Amino acid sequence: MPMKSLPARVPVLVAGGGPVGLTCAALLAHFGIASLVVEADESYCTGSRAICISRRSLEILSWAGTEAAMREKSLPWTGGRSFWRDREVLHFQMPSDPAQRFAPMVNIQQFYVERFVHEALDAALAQVAWSHRVVSVAQDGEGVSVVVEGAAGRTTVKADWLVACDGGRSTVREQLGLSLEGTQYEGRYVIADIEQATKRPVERLAWFDPPSNPGSTLLMHRQPDNVWRIDYQLREGEDAQAALAPGNIQPRIQSHLDMIGEREPWKMLWASTYNAKCLTLGDYRHGRVLFAGDAAHLVPIFGVRGLNSGLDDAGNLAWKLAAVLQGRAAPALMDSYTAERLHAARENMAYGAKSTEFMAPPDFAFSLMREAVLRLALDEPRVRSLINPRQSAPIAYTASPLNGPQEGRWTSSLAMPGQPAPEALVRGPRGEMHLTQTFGRGFVGLAFGGDGDEVRLETVDGITLVHVPRGADTLGQAHERYGVSAGEALVLVRPDGYVFGRWRKLDVAAARAELAERGVQP
Repeated sequence: MPMKSLPARVPVLVAGGGPVGLTCAALLAHFGIASLVVEADESYCTGSRAICISRRSLEILSWAGTEAAMREKSLPWTGGRSFWRDREVLHFQMPSDPAQRFAPMVNIQQFYVERFVHEALDAALAQVAWSHRVVSVAQDGEGVSVVVEGAAGRTTVKADWLVACDGGRSTVREQLGLSLEGTQYEGRYVIADIEQATKRPVERLAWFDPPSNPGSTLLMHRQPDNVWRIDYQLREGEDAQAALAPGNIQPRIQSHLDMIGEREPWKMLWASTYNAKCLTLGDYRHGRVLFAGDAAHLVPIFGVRGLNSGLDDAGNLAWKLAAVLQGRAAPALMDSYTAERLHAARENMAYGAKSTEFMAPPDFAFSLMREAVLRLALDEPRVRSLINPRQSAPIAYTASPLNGPQEGRWTSSLAMPGQPAPEALVRGPRGEMHLTQTFGRGFVGLAFGGDGDEVRLETVDGITLVHVPRGADTLGQAHERYGVSAGEALVLVRPDGYVFGRWRKLDVAAARAELAERGVQP
C-alpha cells in the first residue's frame, strides 16, 4: 500500500526496493540507522528472476531476519549435471559438509526473498514507499536532495546519504551522468517459469545442443511451488519479442519436457528475455551517493553472481555507513566500499565472461573449442571441469586498505586479513552453534585459548569476544580453519563477516589501535 506522506529528511534514502535495497535497509536498521526505501513498483517483483542464493548470501539474509522463512521455503542443492545432446558429460558437486550452517546454494524465487526481507524489517527504522519513483537527484557537501514522485505528486526528501539500488536502468546513475563500462554479449535467452509437478532431485541441469532444441543451450532449475525455471538460448536471427509469444515458447518447452520424460501437465507462469553483460561503474561512491547491485554492476547469470554480489554489496556498505552516521568513522571510510566491491565485481565479471563464452560462444572459434571439449568430456574426465561454470563464491579483499595485520605464525591461510571468516561448528551454552551466528552485528573477536568446554561471549571495549577454548571445538574445525595450532590467538572479524586481522595473543587493545589507524571505532 502506498505511503500517504514521505518524511522531509532521513539519514539514508534507498532508491530501489528490490532484494538488495530492502536488505540494505534491514541491515542499516539492525545498526540503528533509519532509512526510507523508494520503489516504483506497487509491491514485490513478478516472475522468478534471480533464483539461486549462495551460502554467503544466506548468511547476509539471516542478519536481515529471514533465516527461518528462507529455510522453510527454499530448495537446497549441492551440485548439477551437464549434457551434450542426450549424453551426460559432467556431474559436479560443490564443497559442502554436514556441519555447515547453510547449503552451498538454494533455489527460491526473487519475490520470496523480497517478501521475507520486507516482512522482517524494523518498521520503526525502515519505511518502504511503494509506487514512488526517484525523479531527480542533487547533492552538496551536507547531503542529497531527492525529488520523489508518487500518486500525490512530487516531494523533495533530503537525506544524509543516498544508496542507489535501482537496477540496471538506474535513474540515480542517469541523474549523475554516469555510465556502465564493459562488454555486452550477443547471445540472447528466453527465461520462463512453468508450473509442473516433478520428483527430480534439486540440482542445476544444463544441455548443450539438446535434441529437443538443436543448436541451443538450455538450463533448468527446480523452484518452490512445483515451478521449473527454464532458460534457453535463441538462435541467431530470431526476433526476441516474437520469441516471447506463447505459441513460440510452449512447443520448445514441451519438446524438452518430452525428451527428459517429464509427463505431468504444465502451464506457463511468466517469461522474459535476457542477454549477458559484464558492465560496471568505475567508482561506487560519488560524494554522498553510493551504488549497489545492478545499479553498480551487471554480471552474467552463469554462475549466479548477480543477486549474490548485490547482497554482498549491501553487507559491505551497511556497517560502514552506520559507522559514519554514528560518528565512529569519517566519511572517507566509504571509499573502502569501492575498493573492495569493485575488486569483487571485476573478479565476478572475469569468471562470468568465461562461463558466458562457453554457454553462448561469441564466434566460430569459441564454438569449435566448446564442441571439442564436450566431445572429449564423454570419455576424458580431466576436461570435464572446463564445462562447469564456477559458482558464486565470496571474493577475498586481499588488497583492501582496511586490512589489519597478521602477526606471528599461522597454520592456515583461510582466515588471512581480507578473507571471509570461515564457518566452524562449536559447542555453545545451549548446545552446538556456528561461529557465523555471532557475526553481522558488530566487530567480533574470536579468542582462542583458555580452559572450558563451551564457547563464552563477553563485550570488551565495543568488541564482542567469542572465547573458543579447545574443549568447545568438538570437531577441531575452528582451530584448523583459523590456523591456530596451539596457544592463544585473537582473530578480529568485521561486521560483514570478513577477517580484519589476527594476533598470536589476546590483545583487544592492539586490535582497537589497528582499527583506529584506519579511522574506525568498534
